[in-house]
Amino acid sequence: MMMDERQAVAAFAALGQEHRLRIVRQLVTAGPDGMAAGILAEAVGISGTNLSFHLKELSHAGLVTSRREGRSIIYGAAYPDLSELIQFLMRDCCQGRPEVCAPAVAALSACCTETA
Repeated sequence: MMMDERQAVAAFAALGQEHRLRIVRQLVTAGPDGMAAGILAEAVGISGTNLSFHLKELSHAGLVTSRREGRSIIYGAAYPDLSELIQFLMRDCCQGRPEVCAPAVAALSACCTETA
């Protein structure tokens, strides 16, 4: 299912706050294993209470996931939803002119290549 405008607005509203943007970027960097809440709070420089508030907003927007591992809650980036958000922005980009989108496509491709 493709992201619609309402979902995109909710995602952008959630990302439109400095701490929440930092949280999502940190979780993307962490990869699919995610991060424990305490480590995440320390990494982005906010208190656990503040982190909980921001994670709730990001979760409602579908941008983060959580799972329990023992006594810890592990948070991760919701990669499928983040991908849909990027696709929503770029969906009608080229309009028959691939050079318009080439820099964005190249940037995304470069971040996903393995380093040996």
